[in-house]
Amino acid sequence: MAAREDGRQKLSIVALKTKPLERSIALTRLGVGAGAKIMAHSLANIFRGEISRDSANREFYERQAQILADELGKLKGSVMKAGQMLSLYGQYFLPEEAVVVLSQLQDDTPPVAWNVVAPVLERSLGRSRLRELDIDTEAMAAASLGQVHRARRKKDGRELCVKIQYPGVADAIESDIRTLSRLLIMTRLTPKGLDLQPVFNEVREMLYREVDYEAEAGFTRQFAARLAGDTRFVVPEVISEYSSPQILTTSYESNCSVRDARVQKLGQARRDRLGGAFLELFFNEFFRWGMVQSDPHFGNYRFRVGERAEDDRIVLLDFGATRIFGRGFIENYSDIVEGSLRRDREQVLRGAIAIGLMSEKMPRSALDAFAAMCEAIVEPFEAADDQAAGGTLRNKNGAYCWGDSDLPMRSGRIAATNALSVHFRVPPREIVFLHRRLAGVFIMLATLRSEVDGRAALLAALHDAHQEPASGVTL
Repeated sequence: MAAREDGRQKLSIVALKTKPLERSIALTRLGVGAGAKIMAHSLANIFRGEISRDSANREFYERQAQILADELGKLKGSVMKAGQMLSLYGQYFLPEEAVVVLSQLQDDTPPVAWNVVAPVLERSLGRSRLRELDIDTEAMAAASLGQVHRARRKKDGRELCVKIQYPGVADAIESDIRTLSRLLIMTRLTPKGLDLQPVFNEVREMLYREVDYEAEAGFTRQFAARLAGDTRFVVPEVISEYSSPQILTTSYESNCSVRDARVQKLGQARRDRLGGAFLELFFNEFFRWGMVQSDPHFGNYRFRVGERAEDDRIVLLDFGATRIFGRGFIENYSDIVEGSLRRDREQVLRGAIAIGLMSEKMPRSALDAFAAMCEAIVEPFEAADDQAAGGTLRNKNGAYCWGDSDLPMRSGRIAATNALSVHFRVPPREIVFLHRRLAGVFIMLATLRSEVDGRAALLAALHDAHQEPASGVTL
């Protein structure tokens, strides 16, 4: 079993369905059962009043999505990761209850028993290499595509983390994607006529990236090199001799969750310092480097509390979800942000149309609704003396109080109460993953209860976005 953050234990999965046929059968059986339940639910709804029908629909879709999430969690691998991605895209076309349940696939995943993953380790590294390590057979962290075990190198006692890919994950991607697309149709969770092929194409591409541990090792080194001079951050060192296409071994870096009492009990100034660093990291990744770690899961962003404020560190883990953004996209997105700050709606719309987020054919009401939402989102970065833009959420020094803000909910209401929701469907894939990380930044600063004025840092990043080549990324 593996420990959870709340101290409870998670039961290990003792066997994985790794063959495409058996995975397909398991999912198809789930879909057939769900289809029958949906038919019965639809018939029952005929006899319900409008109010009870709405309540029944919500409860029904929540149950259906929970069943789907539970089964995906048992199967692990690409089909579970695809479920995670659907929770991101799904906000644009799935019932709200389904999105909430599918989003639970992001974390709290049961590990796989040691006897299932040990053969992968032995085949990848060989017995002689393995004899150099003492490996804890209980996973310290588990995800959809692999899990991490703590280890110690015998010759010098160095503490390591060994990430092991689940067997059969890469081979099952194509079959899993096909089966999951059929499953969504059978469960009738998606609107009729909606073409999900672009969504599944993106999920497929993302999955192949995340099972490429050699590429992940390259991104880990890239981040380590770029942050080498910034003592606020820690990036693990890749240990090449214990790594392979299915194994990624790094140095162990002590850390704790943002929710840990050691972090939450820090004074305001120290939490502000950490929040400011986290915000600047995102600005660097997108506007300057064009290289964004797009998975904002709290497990990937940890903390190390020091004796003094200057000793506090943000520990960055898991770069498998790193995405590269092109210069044109960055510049056009910068136009959206700059226009929002200046309340120049024409500039906002030029940028949005250029990246395919909006269309000139949309009615003016939809375009104005989109611009209004953008203006709301940049509230934390407005001038501190602008009382019309979050003035009540600023402390006496003008810093934005992230923990007191309900900005994400207010932005959602703006979209929901305008024509935007009718016209703004599934956005370009770059937007989905960028906004996934951006939402994670907002949530992290709120969880830290940081009071940070990020305006100057954002303006500097926007300036650099038009001046520097984005990345020059090498692996």
